[in-house]
Amino acid sequence: MHGTNAYSREETIIMTAHQPIVVGVDGQSALAAVTWAAREAVYHDAPLVLVTVTSMPGDSGVPTGIPAGFFDDQGLAARKRLEKAEEFARAAAHGHDIDIEIEIARGTGSPTRELLERSETARMVVVGSNRYGPVERALLGSVSTAVVTHARCPVAVVRELPHTEVTEIVGPVVVGVDGTANSEPAISVAFEEAAQRQVGLVAVHAWSDIDLDLAGWRGSGFEWEKQHTREMALLAESLSGRAEEYPDVKVQAVVVIDRPVHNLRAQAERAQLLVVGSRGRGGFASMLLGSTSRALLHTVTCPLIVAR
Repeated sequence: MHGTNAYSREETIIMTAHQPIVVGVDGQSALAAVTWAAREAVYHDAPLVLVTVTSMPGDSGVPTGIPAGFFDDQGLAARKRLEKAEEFARAAAHGHDIDIEIEIARGTGSPTRELLERSETARMVVVGSNRYGPVERALLGSVSTAVVTHARCPVAVVRELPHTEVTEIVGPVVVGVDGTANSEPAISVAFEEAAQRQVGLVAVHAWSDIDLDLAGWRGSGFEWEKQHTREMALLAESLSGRAEEYPDVKVQAVVVIDRPVHNLRAQAERAQLLVVGSRGRGGFASMLLGSTSRALLHTVTCPLIVAR
Protein backbone atom coordinates (compact mmCIF):
# COMPACT_ATOMS: atom_id res chain seq x y z
CA MET A 1 0.00 0.00 0.00
CA HIS A 2 0.98 3.64 -0.27
CA GLY A 3 2.33 4.48 3.19
CA THR A 4 2.01 2.49 6.37
CA ASN A 5 -0.43 2.49 9.24
CA ALA A 6 1.31 3.37 12.51
CA TYR A 7 -1.06 1.24 14.57
CA SER A 8 -2.14 -2.37 14.36
CA ARG A 9 -5.83 -3.20 14.14
CA GLU A 10 -5.83 -4.39 17.78
CA GLU A 11 -4.18 -1.18 19.00
CA THR A 12 -6.66 0.90 17.03
CA ILE A 13 -9.62 -0.97 18.56
CA ILE A 14 -8.29 -0.34 22.07
CA MET A 15 -7.70 3.35 21.33
CA THR A 16 -11.22 3.89 19.94
CA ALA A 17 -13.14 1.62 22.31
CA HIS A 18 -14.28 4.42 24.59
CA GLN A 19 -14.37 7.26 22.09
CA PRO A 20 -17.98 8.36 21.69
CA ILE A 21 -20.07 8.85 18.60
CA VAL A 22 -21.33 12.43 18.81
CA VAL A 23 -24.52 13.50 17.03
CA GLY A 24 -25.84 17.03 16.68
CA VAL A 25 -29.50 17.46 17.61
CA ASP A 26 -31.08 20.55 16.08
CA GLY A 27 -34.70 19.57 15.62
CA GLN A 28 -36.88 17.20 13.58
CA SER A 29 -34.37 16.92 10.73
CA ALA A 30 -31.75 15.50 13.13
CA LEU A 31 -33.81 12.48 14.18
CA ALA A 32 -32.66 10.41 11.18
CA ALA A 33 -29.09 11.24 12.15
CA VAL A 34 -29.80 10.26 15.77
CA THR A 35 -31.29 6.93 14.70
CA TRP A 36 -28.36 6.17 12.39
CA ALA A 37 -25.81 7.23 15.03
CA ALA A 38 -27.42 4.99 17.65
CA ARG A 39 -27.17 2.00 15.32
CA GLU A 40 -23.56 2.96 14.60
CA ALA A 41 -22.87 3.04 18.35
CA VAL A 42 -24.27 -0.50 18.59
CA TYR A 43 -22.04 -1.68 15.73
CA HIS A 44 -18.94 -0.34 17.46
CA ASP A 45 -19.97 -0.77 21.11
CA ALA A 46 -19.31 2.94 21.57
CA PRO A 47 -20.96 5.54 23.83
CA LEU A 48 -23.43 7.87 22.13
CA VAL A 49 -23.49 11.59 22.94
CA LEU A 50 -26.56 13.64 21.95
CA VAL A 51 -25.61 17.31 21.70
CA THR A 52 -27.76 20.39 21.27
CA VAL A 53 -26.86 24.05 21.62
CA THR A 54 -28.75 27.14 22.80
CA SER A 55 -27.94 30.83 22.56
CA MET A 56 -26.80 33.07 25.37
CA PRO A 57 -26.98 36.87 25.76
CA GLY A 58 -24.13 38.39 23.80
CA ASP A 59 -23.79 35.50 21.36
CA SER A 60 -23.22 36.36 17.74
CA GLY A 61 -26.55 36.98 16.01
CA VAL A 62 -28.55 37.48 19.23
CA PRO A 63 -30.04 40.99 19.14
CA THR A 64 -29.43 43.38 22.01
CA GLY A 65 -32.40 43.80 24.31
CA ILE A 66 -34.13 40.53 23.50
CA PRO A 67 -36.42 39.55 26.42
CA ALA A 68 -35.04 37.07 28.95
CA GLY A 69 -38.01 34.83 28.20
CA PHE A 70 -36.45 34.04 24.83
CA PHE A 71 -33.62 32.16 26.52
CA ASP A 72 -36.02 30.39 28.88
CA ASP A 73 -38.03 29.21 25.89
CA GLN A 74 -34.84 28.07 24.16
CA GLY A 75 -33.85 26.04 27.19
CA LEU A 76 -37.25 24.35 27.30
CA ALA A 77 -37.13 23.58 23.58
CA ALA A 78 -33.61 22.17 23.93
CA ARG A 79 -34.69 19.86 26.74
CA LYS A 80 -37.61 18.59 24.65
CA ARG A 81 -35.30 18.05 21.63
CA LEU A 82 -32.90 15.99 23.69
CA GLU A 83 -35.68 13.96 25.31
CA LYS A 84 -37.12 13.10 21.89
CA ALA A 85 -33.66 12.34 20.51
CA GLU A 86 -32.92 10.00 23.41
CA GLU A 87 -36.22 8.24 22.81
CA PHE A 88 -35.33 7.69 19.15
CA ALA A 89 -31.81 6.56 20.02
CA ARG A 90 -32.99 3.97 22.54
CA ALA A 91 -35.59 2.67 20.09
CA ALA A 92 -32.91 2.29 17.40
CA ALA A 93 -30.60 0.41 19.78
CA HIS A 94 -33.35 -1.79 21.23
CA GLY A 95 -33.20 -5.49 20.42
CA HIS A 96 -29.45 -5.67 19.95
CA ASP A 97 -27.08 -7.60 22.17
CA ILE A 98 -25.19 -4.45 23.21
CA ASP A 99 -26.68 -1.85 25.55
CA ILE A 100 -25.11 1.43 24.55
CA GLU A 101 -24.36 4.23 26.96
CA ILE A 102 -26.20 7.44 26.03
CA GLU A 103 -25.08 10.85 27.29
CA ILE A 104 -27.13 14.03 26.98
CA ALA A 105 -25.18 17.26 26.48
CA ARG A 106 -26.39 20.84 26.14
CA GLY A 107 -23.94 23.51 25.07
CA THR A 108 -24.22 27.23 24.52
CA GLY A 109 -23.04 29.45 21.72
CA SER A 110 -22.06 28.16 18.30
CA PRO A 111 -23.20 24.64 17.35
CA THR A 112 -20.30 24.42 14.90
CA ARG A 113 -17.77 25.22 17.62
CA GLU A 114 -19.38 22.75 20.02
CA LEU A 115 -19.24 19.88 17.54
CA LEU A 116 -15.73 20.72 16.38
CA GLU A 117 -14.46 20.76 19.95
CA ARG A 118 -16.06 17.38 20.58
CA SER A 119 -14.53 16.02 17.37
CA GLU A 120 -11.12 16.24 19.06
CA THR A 121 -11.95 13.19 21.20
CA ALA A 122 -14.82 11.56 19.28
CA ARG A 123 -14.76 8.38 17.24
CA MET A 124 -17.17 10.03 14.80
CA VAL A 125 -19.40 13.09 14.55
CA VAL A 126 -22.83 12.66 12.93
CA VAL A 127 -24.82 15.55 11.50
CA GLY A 128 -28.21 15.60 9.82
CA SER A 129 -29.24 17.07 6.51
CA ASN A 130 -32.77 17.92 5.41
CA ARG A 131 -32.61 19.06 1.77
CA TYR A 132 -36.09 19.07 0.28
CA GLY A 133 -36.15 22.58 -1.20
CA PRO A 134 -34.00 23.93 -4.05
CA VAL A 135 -31.88 26.05 -1.73
CA GLU A 136 -31.25 23.11 0.63
CA ARG A 137 -30.32 20.88 -2.29
CA ALA A 138 -27.94 23.47 -3.68
CA LEU A 139 -26.18 24.26 -0.41
CA LEU A 140 -25.71 21.92 2.53
CA GLY A 141 -26.40 23.54 5.90
CA SER A 142 -23.63 25.79 7.13
CA VAL A 143 -23.11 23.81 10.35
CA SER A 144 -22.87 20.49 8.50
CA THR A 145 -20.48 21.90 5.93
CA ALA A 146 -18.23 23.49 8.54
CA VAL A 147 -18.11 20.33 10.64
CA VAL A 148 -17.33 18.11 7.65
CA THR A 149 -14.59 20.50 6.57
CA HIS A 150 -12.87 21.15 9.89
CA ALA A 151 -13.54 18.16 12.20
CA ARG A 152 -10.64 16.14 13.53
CA CYS A 153 -12.43 12.78 13.18
CA PRO A 154 -14.64 11.10 10.56
CA VAL A 155 -17.93 12.89 9.98
CA ALA A 156 -21.14 11.21 8.82
CA VAL A 157 -23.80 13.23 7.03
CA VAL A 158 -27.20 11.56 7.26
CA ARG A 159 -30.04 12.82 5.13
CA GLU A 160 -33.64 12.54 6.29
CA LEU A 161 -35.58 10.59 3.65
CA PRO A 162 -39.29 11.15 2.99
CA HIS A 163 -40.39 7.52 2.60
CA THR A 164 -37.63 5.33 4.05
CA GLU A 165 -36.04 4.97 7.46
CA VAL A 166 -32.32 5.54 7.11
CA THR A 167 -31.55 2.33 9.03
CA GLU A 168 -33.63 0.33 6.56
CA ILE A 169 -31.45 1.17 3.56
CA VAL A 170 -29.82 -2.02 2.27
CA GLY A 171 -26.90 -2.71 -0.01
CA PRO A 172 -23.12 -2.72 0.18
CA VAL A 173 -20.70 -0.13 1.51
CA VAL A 174 -19.06 1.92 -1.25
CA VAL A 175 -15.64 3.54 -0.93
CA GLY A 176 -13.81 5.94 -3.20
CA VAL A 177 -10.13 5.06 -3.73
CA ASP A 178 -7.76 7.38 -5.60
CA GLY A 179 -4.63 5.24 -5.25
CA THR A 180 -2.78 7.64 -2.94
CA ALA A 181 -2.23 7.80 0.82
CA ASN A 182 -5.17 10.23 1.01
CA SER A 183 -7.51 7.24 0.52
CA GLU A 184 -6.15 5.18 3.40
CA PRO A 185 -8.46 6.57 6.13
CA ALA A 186 -11.50 6.00 3.90
CA ILE A 187 -10.41 2.44 3.08
CA SER A 188 -9.94 1.63 6.77
CA VAL A 189 -13.34 3.04 7.72
CA ALA A 190 -15.09 1.36 4.81
CA PHE A 191 -13.73 -2.12 5.58
CA GLU A 192 -14.67 -1.79 9.24
CA GLU A 193 -18.18 -0.57 8.41
CA ALA A 194 -18.73 -3.38 5.89
CA ALA A 195 -17.50 -5.96 8.41
CA GLN A 196 -19.79 -4.65 11.15
CA ARG A 197 -22.78 -4.68 8.80
CA GLN A 198 -21.80 -8.05 7.28
CA VAL A 199 -22.16 -6.71 3.74
CA GLY A 200 -19.90 -6.44 0.71
CA LEU A 201 -17.63 -3.55 -0.18
CA VAL A 202 -17.56 -1.82 -3.58
CA ALA A 203 -14.27 -0.01 -4.16
CA VAL A 204 -14.43 2.60 -6.94
CA HIS A 205 -11.33 4.05 -8.59
CA ALA A 206 -11.27 6.59 -11.43
CA TRP A 207 -8.17 7.00 -13.59
CA SER A 208 -8.95 10.66 -14.30
CA ASP A 209 -10.55 13.22 -11.99
CA ILE A 210 -11.68 15.36 -14.91
CA ASP A 211 -14.43 14.61 -17.42
CA LEU A 212 -12.46 13.65 -20.52
CA ASP A 213 -15.44 14.27 -22.83
CA LEU A 214 -15.77 17.84 -21.57
CA ALA A 215 -12.03 18.22 -21.93
CA GLY A 216 -12.43 17.28 -25.58
CA TRP A 217 -10.32 14.14 -25.33
CA ARG A 218 -11.14 10.49 -25.27
CA GLY A 219 -7.67 9.40 -26.31
CA SER A 220 -7.63 8.71 -30.00
CA GLY A 221 -5.37 5.68 -30.28
CA PHE A 222 -5.21 5.38 -26.50
CA GLU A 223 -5.45 1.78 -25.27
CA TRP A 224 -7.73 2.01 -22.25
CA GLU A 225 -7.65 -1.75 -21.76
CA LYS A 226 -3.95 -1.66 -20.87
CA GLN A 227 -4.42 1.35 -18.60
CA HIS A 228 -7.43 -0.34 -17.00
CA THR A 229 -5.25 -3.31 -16.09
CA ARG A 230 -2.68 -1.02 -14.49
CA GLU A 231 -5.38 0.86 -12.55
CA MET A 232 -6.89 -2.43 -11.33
CA ALA A 233 -3.47 -3.41 -10.00
CA LEU A 234 -3.15 -0.04 -8.26
CA LEU A 235 -6.58 -0.45 -6.69
CA ALA A 236 -5.77 -3.99 -5.53
CA GLU A 237 -2.54 -2.73 -3.95
CA SER A 238 -4.41 0.05 -2.14
CA LEU A 239 -6.90 -2.45 -0.71
CA SER A 240 -4.57 -5.34 0.04
CA GLY A 241 -3.65 -4.60 3.65
CA ARG A 242 -7.21 -4.11 4.88
CA ALA A 243 -8.50 -6.98 2.75
CA GLU A 244 -6.14 -9.30 4.65
CA GLU A 245 -7.45 -7.99 7.99
CA TYR A 246 -11.09 -8.41 6.93
CA PRO A 247 -11.11 -11.68 4.95
CA ASP A 248 -14.89 -12.08 5.33
CA VAL A 249 -15.62 -8.81 3.50
CA LYS A 250 -16.28 -9.55 -0.16
CA VAL A 251 -14.77 -6.80 -2.30
CA GLN A 252 -15.94 -5.74 -5.75
CA ALA A 253 -13.34 -3.62 -7.54
CA VAL A 254 -14.64 -1.03 -10.01
CA VAL A 255 -12.26 0.96 -12.21
CA VAL A 256 -13.63 3.72 -14.45
CA ILE A 257 -11.86 6.03 -16.84
CA ASP A 258 -13.08 9.35 -15.37
CA ARG A 259 -15.92 11.22 -13.57
CA PRO A 260 -15.40 9.95 -10.01
CA VAL A 261 -18.31 12.00 -8.63
CA HIS A 262 -20.74 10.61 -11.23
CA ASN A 263 -19.59 7.02 -10.75
CA LEU A 264 -19.52 7.13 -6.94
CA ARG A 265 -22.99 8.69 -6.92
CA ALA A 266 -24.27 5.94 -9.22
CA GLN A 267 -22.86 3.23 -6.94
CA ALA A 268 -24.24 5.01 -3.87
CA GLU A 269 -27.78 4.76 -5.26
CA ARG A 270 -27.59 1.02 -4.54
CA ALA A 271 -25.63 1.28 -1.29
CA GLN A 272 -26.38 1.74 2.40
CA LEU A 273 -23.24 3.81 3.00
CA LEU A 274 -20.68 5.79 1.00
CA VAL A 275 -17.20 6.49 2.40
CA VAL A 276 -14.77 9.01 0.91
CA GLY A 277 -11.59 10.71 2.03
CA SER A 278 -11.40 14.35 2.99
CA ARG A 279 -8.83 15.14 0.28
CA GLY A 280 -8.27 13.68 -3.15
CA ARG A 281 -5.05 13.05 -5.02
CA GLY A 282 -3.17 16.25 -5.49
CA GLY A 283 -4.84 17.64 -2.38
CA PHE A 284 -2.43 19.78 -0.42
CA ALA A 285 -2.23 20.24 3.35
CA SER A 286 -4.30 23.43 3.41
CA MET A 287 -7.08 21.85 1.30
CA LEU A 288 -9.47 20.76 4.04
CA LEU A 289 -12.08 19.16 1.78
CA GLY A 290 -11.51 17.86 -1.74
CA SER A 291 -13.75 18.66 -4.69
CA THR A 292 -15.08 15.11 -5.04
CA SER A 293 -16.08 14.86 -1.38
CA ARG A 294 -17.62 18.32 -1.46
CA ALA A 295 -19.67 17.53 -4.56
CA LEU A 296 -20.96 14.25 -3.10
CA LEU A 297 -22.15 16.02 0.04
CA HIS A 298 -24.79 17.77 -2.05
CA THR A 299 -25.99 14.86 -4.14
CA VAL A 300 -26.01 11.44 -2.46
CA THR A 301 -29.05 10.08 -0.68
CA CYS A 302 -27.48 7.38 1.47
CA PRO A 303 -25.39 8.24 4.56
CA LEU A 304 -21.96 9.58 3.68
CA ILE A 305 -18.84 9.34 5.84
CA VAL A 306 -15.96 11.71 5.15
CA ALA A 307 -12.94 9.98 6.70
CA ARG A 308 -9.72 11.54 7.92
